[in-house]
Formats: sequence, C-alpha cells, structure tokens
Amino acid sequence: MAKMAFQHQAGTAMECLSIPITLQKEAGVDSEGREVMKCGFKIGGGIDQDYRKSPQGYTDNGIYVTEVHEGSPAAKSGLRMHDKILQCNGYDFTMVTHKKAVSYIKKHPILNLLVARKGVTST
Repeated sequence: MAKMAFQHQAGTAMECLSIPITLQKEAGVDSEGREVMKCGFKIGGGIDQDYRKSPQGYTDNGIYVTEVHEGSPAAKSGLRMHDKILQCNGYDFTMVTHKKAVSYIKKHPILNLLVARKGVTST
C-alpha cells in the first residue's frame, strides 16, 4: 500500500476556505485630477470571459483578484492575489460578467467581500 503524503483530517476544509474581508476605500486623485475612491486591486474573469485563456490558469468563470497594490486598502484588508471573490456586499459574484463586477466594486465605498483562497485551511 502506498503511503499517503498528505493526511486529511475530518472536519477541515480541503479545497479552500471562505474568508470575509472588509475593504475600506481611500479617497485619491486619478491621473486627470478627479477625486476617486481607490481600492488598490484589479480583477479578472467573469462569465463573459474565456477562463481557458486566462494567463493565471483559472479553472472557472469566477471573478479573481489579479493584482493587489502594495500599501493599498486592498493590501491592508488582507486581500491577496488569486483570491476568488464569491460575494461583494451580499451580491453573488460567482455568476457575473466582468463589467458588472467592476462597476459593482466601483460603486461602493466599503466592500464587504467573501473570498475563497485555495490551499488555505485555517486563518
């Protein structure tokens, strides 16, 4: 019998853990001098995108964090690259288009996010 390299304990999440994150945007100024609320992260994915073409190798049409800027509200909130956004302020993000996700994120000064992070079983 082959030895198992990884023993899975009952009651622990194997695939991923849902992590609640509260992100408070900061007021900033964009390149054209307009006041904007900055959150400091970029997203990829959406049901209108072909995930098989994603450079990150994502396996579904979910909304994923593709970039987190250092020292930004996103970084301070604990958001990490490759987190999958499941919800934003109670709105389901697993079945949205890319554009819809972007406009929803832009609309709110505070984002209550629920993210899934692969390979993490406890915080």
